[in-house]
Formats: sequence, structure tokens, C-alpha cells
Amino acid sequence: MTKQLQDIFKGFSKLSREERLKALKEVGALNEAEADYLAKGGLKDTSLGEKFIENVIGYFQLPLGVVTNMRVDGKDFVVPMAVEETSIVAACSKTAKWIRESGSITTEVVGNEIIGQIQLAKIRSFADFEKQILAQKNYLIEAANREVAFGLVRRGGGVRDLHVRRVPRGDGSDMAVIHILMDPCDAMGANIVNQVCEYLKEPIEQFTGEKVTMCILSNLVDSKVTRAVVRIDDIDPELAEKIEEASLFAQMDPYRAATNNKGVLNGIDPILIATGNDWRAVEAGIHAYACRDGQYRSITRWYREGKSLVGVFEAPLVVGTVGGVTTLHPTAMLSMKMLDTKSANELSRIIAAVGLVQNLGALKALTTVGIIEGHMKLHTKNLALGAGAEEKEIPLVQKKLEEILAIRKRISLSNAIDVLKELRAAQKTPASTTQHHS
Repeated sequence: MTKQLQDIFKGFSKLSREERLKALKEVGALNEAEADYLAKGGLKDTSLGEKFIENVIGYFQLPLGVVTNMRVDGKDFVVPMAVEETSIVAACSKTAKWIRESGSITTEVVGNEIIGQIQLAKIRSFADFEKQILAQKNYLIEAANREVAFGLVRRGGGVRDLHVRRVPRGDGSDMAVIHILMDPCDAMGANIVNQVCEYLKEPIEQFTGEKVTMCILSNLVDSKVTRAVVRIDDIDPELAEKIEEASLFAQMDPYRAATNNKGVLNGIDPILIATGNDWRAVEAGIHAYACRDGQYRSITRWYREGKSLVGVFEAPLVVGTVGGVTTLHPTAMLSMKMLDTKSANELSRIIAAVGLVQNLGALKALTTVGIIEGHMKLHTKNLALGAGAEEKEIPLVQKKLEEILAIRKRISLSNAIDVLKELRAAQKTPASTTQHHS
């Protein structure tokens, strides 16, 4: 499949939608029924939506595209993205091609356990509480695995450990928090870890005589961190230095870090959405991890190493390939098939790699031509649509907007409205003149 993917990646963006679907069928990324499903606009029947949420009135649909040229750990991937923002797919594909030709992407997941929290808001003595819990630690873990997480245990996962944390209340006393560490295998694990925590509430209260106040997972999963590394060899030294400086800016200044991390999430969120994963949970975890030393910082770092530029992404990125929407929504199932991965860790590594690649594309643009040129050039179609242009008018409005952009270095919806007015006036003029003379 690798060689065939390489073949279809060439000129993929120049193909029509029908030709892209055909190309994906030819490499086995889609079958006939899946391509037909996409060609007809995806999910129409709202009965599935009724099963997911309450008060359903319809679907909100996003464009689904694919990133090309992504090679992660030596394997090619067709990466689906559900996203509305212009230039994300194009910039990622272009940057992935650069890396593919001049470097590499390697990834790993460090750690396996997600975290569940059991809080006891008020306790008599933290030292006594900790001693009582640690004395029952093995019993609590075995009971949770036997009564609740037995399915995970069969698949090689389950509860692995528990820690007791002292958290100051701010009023001079402490609360106690028990962390349950659980390997969720290929599931995200939110529901099962919540069930484990709820189950342990009763024995914890019996052993300690204290009152459990709440049980819930944590999205700050620093016990399972995904790492992606991009290396580009023989890079222009001036460009490498500019990107290194841009990275330092995002490391040191939280105002810049917020925008930098949004750019990384431009690559991450669309895959989470396409595959039916919980993007709110991943975003919360990444942002919390980004300020783990007390200041909000970039979750990526770029630095020079000899003649190479090296970039690193490191953050919690907990996803699932089984359970939830991933295996219920037909478009999510189709996206998972295109990715050709059944491992949650591999999916996490691909997503981290795409986030880092997206970040590199943005930093390169920002430190060379600026973000406007590429983004706004692709944004001209949105402006034409926003101005009310009809299908046949869009290319003409786009062409004129590109001319304005080249001269003025900026364009807006006002420009698009003016261009459309001029276009329609010019088209009416010959007819009016003819009528007048007749």
C-alpha cells in the first residue's frame, strides 16, 4: 500500500472530488460503498444522532479532507481531517511533503496509565488517611480489577497502581486525593475509570471512616505522554534560526504560546473529530500540560542541531480506537479505516505528528512570507461565497481578489463585495446598452 499511496499523493489536490475518491479506492483506503457514502454527503438519517444526544434537530456537517504525504515512523498514512478552516489541510500536506523529502518523523508513547481521581474534601488527619489507604492498596487494586475492570484485565490492561496526594485547601487544612492509575488498552477509558473510582468509594470510606466527596477522571494524563520528533536535514541555516527564534518566543511568552498551541491543535482537533474522539478532553489535557511548570508555554520546541532542524511535541494525547463514537458513527469508522490503524497508541502518535507538522508549516510561513499570503489566498473562495457569489462567479471573484492581495497585501469581505458588484455591473452593461439602442 505504501508505494501506491506515494503515487496518489502526487497532484492529489489538483484532482476533482470524484477523482480523489477513485484514487482512495484504488489504494484500498475506501471501498465502493464508503466512497458512495461520501459522494452522497455522508450521514443523512438523524436516528443515530438521537442515540448520541438529546433534543436532536439535525446534523452540523464539516468538510472532511485528507492530509497527504504523511509518513510517520517510516509508514505512510492517509490522514482524515474534519475541519472548516481554510489552509489547514493544504499547509499540513505541503509541510509533510517537505519533511518526507528532507527528513523524518519519529514518535513514541511514554507511559500507559490514565488517571482517575477520588476526592475527600475534608479529612481529620492526612498522615493517618494515607497510612490507612496504602495498607489496603493491593486489596483495592485487586477488587477494582475483579469487580469492574475485568474486561480490561482480559485484554492486558486494568488498574495498575494508586497514589495518595495531599492537596492544600487554601484555608490551612488539606484535602486528600487518591489517584487511580489504569491501563485502558485501546479505549480512551473515561467511562471505565469513572466506574472504578465510583466502585472504590465504599471500601475507602469503610477503611478510613472518611467521606468521599467526588470521583472523576483527570484529563491531565501526565502518566501517558505522546512524543513526536521531526528532523529536517541540511536546512537553510537562516530559516532554521528564524524557526528556532519563533519557538523560543512561544516558550517564553504565554501570549504567543496560546496562538502557537492553537496552531498545533489546528492539526490535532480535525483528526480527533474525524475519528470520533473527544477533542475537548485532549485540548484540556494539552493546555494543562502546557503550564505544568507554572507558566503557560508552547507544547512544541524547535532547535538547531548541526545542519538539522529538530522539532519536538510532547503532551498527553489520550484517544481510543474502540468504544464510543469511534465505532458507532459511520464517518468515524470510515476515517479509522483510512488511517489503517487499530492501536490507540499508534493513533495518538499519528495525531501528535500531524500537530507538530502543522506547527512547522505555520512557523515557516510566519518567519518568511507571513501568514497572510498563503492563508488569504486560499481564503478567497470563502470571501467570494460570503459576498454572495454564485458558483460560476466564484473563480472570477477569486482571481480579482488574488490580484488585489498581490498588490495591497491584504483583502477583506468588503473587497469581495465590491469585486462582485463590479463583475455583475460589467455583465449587465452590454445587455442594457443593447436594449437602449433597440
